[in-house]
Amino acid sequence: MIVGCDPKADSTRLILHSKAQTTVMHLAAEAGTVEDLELEDVLSVGYGGVKCVESGGPEPGVGCAGRGVITAINFLEEEGAYGEDLDFVFYDVLGDVVCGGFAMPIRENKAQEIYIVCSGEMMAMYAANNISKGIVKYANSGGVRLAGLICNSRNTDREDELIEALAAKLGTQMIHFVPRDNVVQHAEIRRMTVIEYDPTVKQADEYRTLAQKVINNQLFVVPTPLTMDDLEDLLMEFGIMEQEDTSIIGQTAAEAVVA
Repeated sequence: MIVGCDPKADSTRLILHSKAQTTVMHLAAEAGTVEDLELEDVLSVGYGGVKCVESGGPEPGVGCAGRGVITAINFLEEEGAYGEDLDFVFYDVLGDVVCGGFAMPIRENKAQEIYIVCSGEMMAMYAANNISKGIVKYANSGGVRLAGLICNSRNTDREDELIEALAAKLGTQMIHFVPRDNVVQHAEIRRMTVIEYDPTVKQADEYRTLAQKVINNQLFVVPTPLTMDDLEDLLMEFGIMEQEDTSIIGQTAAEAVVA
């Protein structure tokens, strides 16, 4: 089962061949309250028999979207969605721990293994480090652990080396490097996953390999997040960030011209 925990409600669209699944929050608003919903109202079954749920959220700028995650997960529990027929439950959470609601799968021990998808881009690495800080907070009170980084390549220089170095600093592993391939876009245009669109392509094998690594993974850690200085040093080491010229700090435009 995939539980989409993003207000965009785009976690399950390719599995369901749809633009976006109708969310728990939207259906609850239509019905008047979440108590008026049935499990079959919010749960759809897509490719490969995967069960799909999207939590959704309020209109932009109105309320806390994290409440949608809390409402959806509580509803699924009460309605018996977590049956013994499930092999895995995936919570697809926003790329940063922005509030308690979005962190609920971590905070409430709903998710035991956290995989952070990132790339060799600066902001993706900042986000991965921030998520690691969130995991540390909740690891002390439960069994949640960081299980690894998944590098979703953006074709930056020395990207695999950089993410492996970041993983080592965090005390974890780069569990897989997913190369960039245009077949992903070809599949998305058809609202399909790569494995369904063309199971014979090399990219499909990459996802199968990643899946097998997740299944067999035994390295679960409480991460050791980097300080901002350490993270910037790592970025400078790999040429992602340039060394700051401290001699120009506090220098006005006029002073710079004179100099």
